[in-house]
Amino acid sequence: MVQIPKKIPTYDQMMNPLISALRELGGSGSIEEIYEKVIKIMNLPDDIVEIPHGDRPGAQTEVAYRLAWTRTYLKKYGILENSSRGIWSLSPAAKNIESVDPNEVVKKVREMTNQCKGTEDLPQEQDIDAALDIEKTEKKPDWREELLSVLVSMSPDAFERLVQRLLRESGFTHVEVTGRSGDGGIDGKGIVKINGFLSFYVMFQCKKYQGSVSASQVRDFRGAMLGRTDKGLLITTGSFTRDAIKEATRDGAPPIDLIDGNQLVEKLKELSLGVKTEIIQVESVEVDKEWFASI
Repeated sequence: MVQIPKKIPTYDQMMNPLISALRELGGSGSIEEIYEKVIKIMNLPDDIVEIPHGDRPGAQTEVAYRLAWTRTYLKKYGILENSSRGIWSLSPAAKNIESVDPNEVVKKVREMTNQCKGTEDLPQEQDIDAALDIEKTEKKPDWREELLSVLVSMSPDAFERLVQRLLRESGFTHVEVTGRSGDGGIDGKGIVKINGFLSFYVMFQCKKYQGSVSASQVRDFRGAMLGRTDKGLLITTGSFTRDAIKEATRDGAPPIDLIDGNQLVEKLKELSLGVKTEIIQVESVEVDKEWFASI
């Protein structure tokens, strides 16, 4: 089990920063926008922000994991709501609320969920998984973890072929894999058209990682594509450090789009590439006693 440093803020410590983040974002925001804003408000250093939650491939950060529970607690408390498109917002009840008492939030939510009866103590760091297990149905299903493990176990050339298929299914044309040709770190290239008019020549690189791609690796990729294309795509089964994300969009440099492990598995699911989705309908049968009585 990964030892979690004490300097990482607990989910209850992030409640008021999250509320402030949403107010700064205009009352609503995506998970990514909220995450970045909370980090900025709390002035969290990169060495804390980049600590992964667990050691599985493509694991989210510990801060992101705890912030997810922060959202869940505040939603149950009634001051947050979220849409089916993953946008979180302050509820009408939060209109005049600038801050909350984290202890009161935890107490009320636990009473509502019949958890931790007889105690008002906040969970200890080493018990965070058990203490936060208040809404199992809202946890991400484990198919993502299974799929990431499958991707990591693929051979490099098979993974490149998968990315080639993924890009073709996503609308790219003339997709070629060049990874084994010693093409300066470029694994492949293709053309993407926008609305049938504008075309962009894109070079891509595939990194079958369990860890994080660093800023220096993004710079190396940009160096390999420099002068050959104006657009790059870097796909990994792992994640990207914050410095890598900043480097990818650095002013004055050719932009590089980043696709991490979580985005990759979601795209594979969307395109039904190696992932089967079954919609299960629940049948509800009701006996109409009045109908029988009328016979």
